[in-house]
Amino acid sequence: MTNSPERLPSPGASYLKVKPILLEGRPEATVHTGMSTPTTMPDGWWIGMMWAEDEAGVVSCREVAPIAGPPPTPPLQRLGELMTNGLGDLLAVEEGRSCLKLRLLGDMADVNEPWRRPLVLQVAAKWDPMRIATMTEAKVAEAALDAFTRAIEVAHRP
Repeated sequence: MTNSPERLPSPGASYLKVKPILLEGRPEATVHTGMSTPTTMPDGWWIGMMWAEDEAGVVSCREVAPIAGPPPTPPLQRLGELMTNGLGDLLAVEEGRSCLKLRLLGDMADVNEPWRRPLVLQVAAKWDPMRIATMTEAKVAEAALDAFTRAIEVAHRP
């Protein structure tokens, strides 16, 4: 078990304009999302890093969980379901599965409390070539960041 912090310093400037998040119990626009410059790998996977931060740095996953307590599913599963729904038809489908892979960066301080870790997500996606044919790289990145932002805003709902 690693003694990993629940919060991290800001990763730096966002590739896209930051998106404000409306979180229950917090003043409007005190938390926002950002992302690194995405890269497309030779095998077609698009990779980027996304985070949620406030003035003190990257927030904890716990801060986007329901006020009554975190849900029984781990944050990665919850965010994965919500982001897959948010990206919808933009994602390629292989063998009946949407091509979206997520990984929370950093170790959990306690495996019994998976929501107590920084909200920094590595995102890998394969896009449906027909759906993104007329989109610029920045518009594709914006769609991914929008899906991440919406996922965080609704993560606290059942």
